[in-house]
Amino acid sequence: MTWRNDSGLSQKAVIVTGAAGAIGRSVCIALAESGAIVVGVDRPDTGLSDVIAGLDGTGHVAFESDISRVESHHEIVAAAQVAGTLMGMVHVAAVILRNEDLSTITEADWDLQHDVNLKATFFLNRAVAEALASSGAGGSIVNFVSQGWWTGGYGSSIPYSASKGGVVSLTRGLAKSLANDRIRVNAVSPGGVDTIMMHEGVSEKARADFIATIPLGRLALPDELAGAVLYLLSDSASFVTGTVLNVSGGQLLY
Repeated sequence: MTWRNDSGLSQKAVIVTGAAGAIGRSVCIALAESGAIVVGVDRPDTGLSDVIAGLDGTGHVAFESDISRVESHHEIVAAAQVAGTLMGMVHVAAVILRNEDLSTITEADWDLQHDVNLKATFFLNRAVAEALASSGAGGSIVNFVSQGWWTGGYGSSIPYSASKGGVVSLTRGLAKSLANDRIRVNAVSPGGVDTIMMHEGVSEKARADFIATIPLGRLALPDELAGAVLYLLSDSASFVTGTVLNVSGGQLLY
């Protein structure tokens, strides 16, 4: 794909969490090709530096951090403000644990997924929003959720789905709370995407059965999520806030 939507993005700094993952990497590439300055965030030893080094343009930053450490969030924002004029964030980072069944889910499993997927999302959104509000220029935040927020997930994925349901609620609440500061907050809700998450701990039969429920008949490519992100992040969506954009190939209709 080629990316041409530079509406409000050119030479503006955008934070991307989970930047070394398949979807995060595609988002970084799309943003860089649209002229943005990318501040990619991911854990150490994920190949983040290679992702950032391969982007078009200059000024991009690789910031290694564990986002579950809330105290690091202002450091991430400060790095973005040094890189350029901060205009937004794409929050992709998340963790899912696949247990055998409900009975094997531990308190630690629950806490990890909610610390990373929900708690860190709120505090990182707030840190970015505070910086955007202080600038007076407004901006845009895009959080990633999951179809599980709507379906409830099943079996061992229930803690993950519950955390993503929380992200939908906080996205909507922040959209209302930050509107006066001209900060838009939206979410992208992918269906099945051809990433490691769809392969690790998932049998061939389970994956085939899942794909059979998608009217378009296949998993999405990571690039196909990047287009939705560019739209919501850019001025092309200047009157869109508090929405959950369903990108599921028709699997879920709501």
